[in-house]
Amino acid sequence: MKKRIGILTSGGDCAGLNAVISSVVQAASQKGWEVLGIHNGTDGITETPHSYEELTVHNFSDSPWPRLSGSYLGSLNKGVKMESLEAMSKKFAQGIKDLKLDAVVVVGGDGSMNIVSNYCKGLDVQVIGIPKTIDNDTPVTEFSVGFQTAVQVCTKAVDDLFLTARSHNRAIIMEVMGRDAGHLAMHSALAGAADVCLVPEIPYTIDGIINKLKAVKASGRNNAIIVVSEGIKTENGEHMSNKKNLVGEAVYGGISQYLTDEISSRYNEFQIRSTTLGHIQRSGTPVAFDRLLAYVYGAKAVELLEKGVNRHMVIWKAGHVESASFDDIVKEGTTKLNTHSDYVKAAQALGMYIGECK
Repeated sequence: MKKRIGILTSGGDCAGLNAVISSVVQAASQKGWEVLGIHNGTDGITETPHSYEELTVHNFSDSPWPRLSGSYLGSLNKGVKMESLEAMSKKFAQGIKDLKLDAVVVVGGDGSMNIVSNYCKGLDVQVIGIPKTIDNDTPVTEFSVGFQTAVQVCTKAVDDLFLTARSHNRAIIMEVMGRDAGHLAMHSALAGAADVCLVPEIPYTIDGIINKLKAVKASGRNNAIIVVSEGIKTENGEHMSNKKNLVGEAVYGGISQYLTDEISSRYNEFQIRSTTLGHIQRSGTPVAFDRLLAYVYGAKAVELLEKGVNRHMVIWKAGHVESASFDDIVKEGTTKLNTHSDYVKAAQALGMYIGECK
């Protein structure tokens, strides 16, 4: 039976979103299904007039967009207070009815899955999720679209900072995104052969960092690179900022400057400088693995829709593409960095200071 699918991207943007959209369009077109691209996340459905466009192989997939970062459709990451769940659910239900959608494909993180899943409760509409985030903290799945490209961007930054650090006898602190999970920091620090990597999951001391810098200096090297995740706390266990956005999420930032000040006040053998990569981490040409995930995830999402599966998210597990229910995704919660993972063990074996591991 012919289906009419709506696809939307939600949350922070990342590289690979357009490849996901392209994959869903192509796989659905093979079955003769219609695909509507919903603009600006759920806003395109809940607000009136509804904002969307028909997507076909010719007007979307046959274009440069699948090779570009960002979201062709626009994403919803306002950080503002929404109306009640009941009110938003009613608007969403009316939008689904107006657009005559049989199914919705949500490309987002665990928060987006939970929100849209709640909107769709009681509605005669299928919902399939596709995970994306540069933080790689979406539950159950091993990889989310966008993570590997962000790692590449951060690793390139480590390489570039090494050259300027070497020129000026400096230790440079690079602050990356990741919120409360240290995946992005650990992967890019290991790939870039950094000297120190600090993540939210492992406590550290300023003296521990200084001891590593002393060891670097004693080895005859006149430079060092320190990679830190935005979500780490001060040595006393406090976040640098108590700010929250309008939906109650913590707003991080400033940890690299704190570390610069603390290290400089106790140790002067290196000039300490800091830099925050910011939103450039969300950009960059999607690397091969993110495109691979995007196309495999998109094809799997359409397959699940054809089988009648509902309220499931596509996942990558042990080299295979499977799916897990939204209930299991929400129950699992944010996936933090495994402090006993091979990445952490490798960093320790190479002499990187990663905190006070037990």
